[in-house]
Amino acid sequence: MRARKVLAAATGVLVALTTLTSGASAITGRHDAGRFDRPQQGFAPAWTTLRAGPPQEVGLDPAPIKAAEDFLASWTKPDTTGHPHFSGAVGLLAHDGVVVDRYAVGGALRYADAAGTELPADQQVPMKNDTIFDMASISKLFTSIAVLQLVDRGQLTIDTPVSRFFPEFATGDKAAITVKMLLTHVSGFDADPIPSLWAGYPDIPSRRQAVLDSPLKNKPGTTYLYSDINLLTLGFIVEKLTGQSLDKVVHDRITAPLGMVDTGYNPPASKLDRIAATEFEANPPRGMVRGSVHDENAWSLGGVAGHAGVFSTAGDMAILAQTMLNGGSYRGHRILGEETVRQMMLTNYNQQFPDDAHGLGFELDQPWYMGALASPVTAGHTGFTGTTLVIDPESRSFAILLTNRVHPSRSWGSINTARQVWATSLARAMAVRPAVGKDAWTSTLGNASAATLSTRPFTTDSDQARVSFYAFVDTEGPTDPLQLQASTDGVNWQPIAVSVSGPGAPSGMVTSLSGHGHRAWWQVIGTLPPAASLSLRWRYSTDPNYTGRGVSVDGVKVTESGRSLLDGERNPAAFVAEGWQLSAR
Repeated sequence: MRARKVLAAATGVLVALTTLTSGASAITGRHDAGRFDRPQQGFAPAWTTLRAGPPQEVGLDPAPIKAAEDFLASWTKPDTTGHPHFSGAVGLLAHDGVVVDRYAVGGALRYADAAGTELPADQQVPMKNDTIFDMASISKLFTSIAVLQLVDRGQLTIDTPVSRFFPEFATGDKAAITVKMLLTHVSGFDADPIPSLWAGYPDIPSRRQAVLDSPLKNKPGTTYLYSDINLLTLGFIVEKLTGQSLDKVVHDRITAPLGMVDTGYNPPASKLDRIAATEFEANPPRGMVRGSVHDENAWSLGGVAGHAGVFSTAGDMAILAQTMLNGGSYRGHRILGEETVRQMMLTNYNQQFPDDAHGLGFELDQPWYMGALASPVTAGHTGFTGTTLVIDPESRSFAILLTNRVHPSRSWGSINTARQVWATSLARAMAVRPAVGKDAWTSTLGNASAATLSTRPFTTDSDQARVSFYAFVDTEGPTDPLQLQASTDGVNWQPIAVSVSGPGAPSGMVTSLSGHGHRAWWQVIGTLPPAASLSLRWRYSTDPNYTGRGVSVDGVKVTESGRSLLDGERNPAAFVAEGWQLSAR
């Protein structure tokens, strides 16, 4: 995985969440919020308008959400490093058109200098639900939407060469670069302009020219490399085709129609008291940055750039997220065509780079910050300042976490764990109804953990013994497997090969189950060896980084030549559970 995904997660991360969520076993993809095993395809109705409501109103368990709030609060307090992970945070969760949680904690302005000297209490500013944040790279989504609006209007296609707009792209390998390559970060450009725009050039015209003159690091189309140069260039294309500045385009064509009243570049001084502070910068000598874009290159371009510069609130970003879930429309205002959202923003154009799935603007299926909401069509983006947006079309849900994690210093560490916890809380608040009967065995582990569900011994007389069960699996991948094992002595365990059927199920005979995104119960069948004393166990284990929403097992049956050796529905006492619980959700 790319460097920005690396997570120094301690053993037991998500434990605070898992401890309180043992009864909330999965996400729902249906309108009634009651099931996650059969996701409802398509968008929410275009007329869906957000409203506030308690989690229970849409079938959610509030316990995982409360646990995530507690987790965020704990990260605003100093730890063993002597400082918190972030000064403050605002979180928002929504499902099926209902905002089920708004949570603000910590400080929007807390420190006086880069060393972390706290301001006097009367000079600090608390986080509030309407705090305005520097969205950092989430700004890229606004530029991408502006580009796709031009596609909708027929002013360009995603395969249009960039050389059509700028002669600097007309020679050498740069001639092969298309709009699509810029949107999916496979253009070949380096991550950032070198030298930095703010340090290497005297004025805005020379800085803009430096972007267009950027050399390639890789041959176009051969390598995924997340690059600000891509979106800077796309911003210039938007300006060239519209004849307007990027900030005016974003306002007139996106934020104003949607009613995003606190979203835009270079927020006015009248809103300063609502803006979260970012970093205390000595180089360039800007002091405590508040109300001005944190990204130095965007700052050097006057605060308006294709890759950074947008300020927004959790409430405004919720409108944008619901617009995407509505297929490009909100309150009767359409900013994108439904097929543009589906086929361009939510379709993976980077299949040759499996870890870097990407639509035209949105990142897709990134568990490192999407947590258990991740799926092949889950879309999102993060920002360097500590912002996160995750949109899950299959469950018609989204999670927004805005922090000022660079206040007062960018060196205070990663917040990826908090990003995961917040998104996963919404996932684990949703229900997976049992495949059969009134409950199912469920395990929702944190990182670097293991859980076992074992049967009491029974006897098999021949090779005609069969085990069958249903499995719901939502894990990071093969490093977080669910495995059926057998033992004749209760000490030494061997995997049992099984066949699996259902949406997204592995083919052939397999010895472990893993994966996420299919969100369906699988039917599993295996053959057991003859043994005078045979025990089975389901072992679910996780590696140190990232977890899905967990696993469930239901409807366990062991039969031999027509007779029943074990019926889990009728005799749950036949199981010994460690890290598993019976759950009706």
